[in-house]
Parts: sequence; structure tokens; C-alpha cells
Amino acid sequence: MDRRKFLAATAVAPLAAPSIARAQTSFAWKMTNAYGPGSPFYVEGPGSPKDFCDKVAAMSGGRLTIQHFAAGELIPALEGFDAVRGGAVEMNAANAYFWAGKLPAAQYFTTVPFGMNFQGMTAWLYHGGGMALWDELYEPLGLKALPMGNTGVQMTGWFREPIESIADFKDLKMRIPGLAGKVYAALGVDVKLLPGGEIFPALERGVIDAAEFVGPYQDRRLGLHDAAKYYYTTGWHEPSNVTELLINKAAWDTLPADLQAIVSTAAMACNLESHTWCEANNAAALKDLVENEGVIANTLPQDVVDELKAVTQKVLEEGAAADPATKKVHDAFMAFKAEHDSWASVSEKPLYAL
Repeated sequence: MDRRKFLAATAVAPLAAPSIARAQTSFAWKMTNAYGPGSPFYVEGPGSPKDFCDKVAAMSGGRLTIQHFAAGELIPALEGFDAVRGGAVEMNAANAYFWAGKLPAAQYFTTVPFGMNFQGMTAWLYHGGGMALWDELYEPLGLKALPMGNTGVQMTGWFREPIESIADFKDLKMRIPGLAGKVYAALGVDVKLLPGGEIFPALERGVIDAAEFVGPYQDRRLGLHDAAKYYYTTGWHEPSNVTELLINKAAWDTLPADLQAIVSTAAMACNLESHTWCEANNAAALKDLVENEGVIANTLPQDVVDELKAVTQKVLEEGAAADPATKKVHDAFMAFKAEHDSWASVSEKPLYAL
């Protein structure tokens, strides 16, 4: 072999081996879900967990495939945390506030009452230290999480009777998760944590008097308007709502860097796509509910909102005082919110006032 051929051969050789190794490495994972089969946004449709699985398969050229199981198809709705932690599955799609009993601080990575909207929450997670805190909270449990969706602002919920004063919440039986549930409980509400598929029958039979789910499009699909006619808004309880992609950390660490990047990028794409899908569909759904289904849509009275805000502050402060991890996340969240609010006051707020 002459010198030029030898140099050409040795220059190519180091590049060929890693390329072949990557092509021969494939992974077949499972993902469970807290929401039932066919659920828009939470299971299927643009930016959904199923869409995420499809994106990962396409972007990886089939090297990472993820088989999706809706609630009840492999495990019950709210057992995904333990399934991923125990290694029974590699991934789960849900909301971090479902794990409040295990990790109170996890609730901040779904939503905070009177907290930040989609822009603020997403900015905190990606660029304000939120993701680092999420990793710090989950890593000791052998878990990793990524944001994979966001509904944006949600409706206060469905009520069988109108809400005219704060006293109307006393002894009310209501499906409501997360920190908002603690706020309602402080006002005398009998709080229930039910999976999405159980909300309608409970509301229809009077097992509960009120229920919060998501927004007009998803709520209409569940038929909640057939069980209650009073539909309230302000979005105080969930100004945004993050879908959590929960990953077994040991499994994550087996992925080569390019597949980790694909998973992260696909999750980020779904975070944006799911939110814009909600924004594109809720207006028409609300109009249909009001004009064709007899729904009475109202904003909560201002004095009710004021009391909810005061109780929220107390509940958040008590939670932070009771748990060092929660305090760390709470303080970081609120510090970023103050910064974001200062910008929004000169950007978004004047625009909305036009």
C-alpha cells in the first residue's frame, strides 16, 4: 500500500467504528400514562405522549421505540411513579402533582395557584433553574423528568350549583388535585383526587358536587356539561399545567448522548405543540358549550378570588415551612415569578389592556 492510500485508510477508520456501533444499538421501552385511552392532549393528538413516541421513533431512525399504554392498559392510572421507579417501565406520562404524597415539592413542577402562565413556567423550567431543581428532587429516587406538554391556563371547573360567595365552598365535594386542593380544603371543601375517567360518573351520580379537569375541549369530551351546568373561570388554580415525562434514571443513563438529545428535543417539541393545540381549539369548544349545550359560563366573583388568593399564600407558606425541599423550590419559583412579573407588567399587561 502506498503512503497516500495508507493515510486515507487510517483517517477513515476511527470514524467508522462509532458509526457502526450507533447503528447496531437499539432500545425498546414502555411508557404508561395516567390518562385513559383516546384522551385528547393527554394520550393522543398533536403534542401528546403518543405523538412524542412517534417523534422519538422517527428522529432516531427506529433505534429507540416506545410502546405507549394508556391508564388501565398495563397499570392503574396513578401508579406510574412507582412503576418507573421500580423499573417495570421506563417512562410514564402524568402530572407531578399526583405525587404530592411522596414528594410535596413535586407539585411546583406542574402548577402553582396564582403562579405563572405558560410563558413564565416554561421560561423558569428551561432557563431559570427549574429543571436543575427537578433533577435534584428526583435523582435520589432514581428518576428523571422532562416537561412534555402544557395546557396553558385552565378553567376553575364545573359546579352543580352557582358559586356566589366563599361560603358556597364549605362542605362542597370537589375533584381537584395539587396545591389548589389544599387551598380548597382550607376553605372546608371535601377534596377528592380522581383520575380523569372517573370524574363524569362521580359528578353525574352526585358523589361529587364539582370538578376541575382542563378546559373546554377536553371537558366537553368527558361530557362534564351533562352532569353540571355552571362553568367558572379565572384560572387561579392552574395558570398553566405541565405534563411530566417521568424516566427511570438508570434506563436514561444507558442511552447514548444522541438518543438522550432526541428524547429531550421531542419532549420540548411536544411541550410547545400541545399548548398551541389547546389554544387553537378551546375557543370553539367553549362557544359550542354555551350556545348549544346550555352551559352557564361565568367568572368567579372578585371577592371569592381575593379570598382564594389570601388562603393560597398561607397554604404555600405553611407547605414551604414544613419541608426543606419544598421551601427551596418554593423560594426559587417565587423569585423567578417576581422577575417575570416585572417584565410582563410592561410587555403582556399593556397589550391586553388595548
